[in-house]
Amino acid sequence: MIEWLTALADPARWRIVLLLADRPQSVGVIAELSGLRQPQASKHLQTLERAGVAVSRRSGQRRIYALEPEALRALATEIARIGERAASGRVQFDQHSAAVVAETEAADRDRWADGREYVFRRPLVADLATTWEHLTEPDLLRRWWAPSGLRLAHIEFGTRVGDPIAQVYVDAADTRGTGVVVGEATGVIDHVAPHSRIDFTLSPRLADGTIGFTGHYRWDIADADEGTQLEVRLLLDDTVIPSAEFVAGIELGWNECLDELAALLTAATSSTSTSTSTMKESQ
Repeated sequence: MIEWLTALADPARWRIVLLLADRPQSVGVIAELSGLRQPQASKHLQTLERAGVAVSRRSGQRRIYALEPEALRALATEIARIGERAASGRVQFDQHSAAVVAETEAADRDRWADGREYVFRRPLVADLATTWEHLTEPDLLRRWWAPSGLRLAHIEFGTRVGDPIAQVYVDAADTRGTGVVVGEATGVIDHVAPHSRIDFTLSPRLADGTIGFTGHYRWDIADADEGTQLEVRLLLDDTVIPSAEFVAGIELGWNECLDELAALLTAATSSTSTSTSTMKESQ
């Protein structure tokens, strides 16, 4: 397939392909219609044939070329498949870009977004104990508390009032540990009611190390019909003008994180149920 793309990438060869799409043509006719000298046209046609995009046969003193439609259809199918894969990510990209523009326009003074509150809710299939573990244990937090494209390279998070919080984000594709930090945040635990509620402050750091805003978080969990109901509240304070890009990513980022948490707990619960059923059947 790379050979097809390489062959079609040349503007002169692309013109030849468009001409051959109408009907098979001889080298001389292709040269005349494309404005190329015959040796040039012949060379381009040979390249298309070697790549599998065209085929030729001799007819008397002439060589006739025709396109290979199956190759072109296969290439079109693959490009369409790639386009479909890219579509979902592009939606999020465009949403975030629009949010950045809107928040940048709104950030015309310090404390510009103070008092703004966000509320996110998710039904989770796990019980209270399992959900609490995923909300408080660093190794489990690392698995879901990062928007798409990022991962937590380091996290500190405790369950006692006064415990420090620290987050270091790197690019999700950075699996070799290059150490390029793309985001940091620090905070402290303010209130803990085990298996019920945890309050904390968390502040993202700007490029110069200063605070972008202070986020006052409250996470509540409660029993629900089929598991646990989670509510995340975030109240903004101390917002500065350069924090606009951070603020723009809050809604999209938290929805991505909580969707990941829900999927993680669903998979964990399903795995536990399967293991339990297998053990019972073997007894």
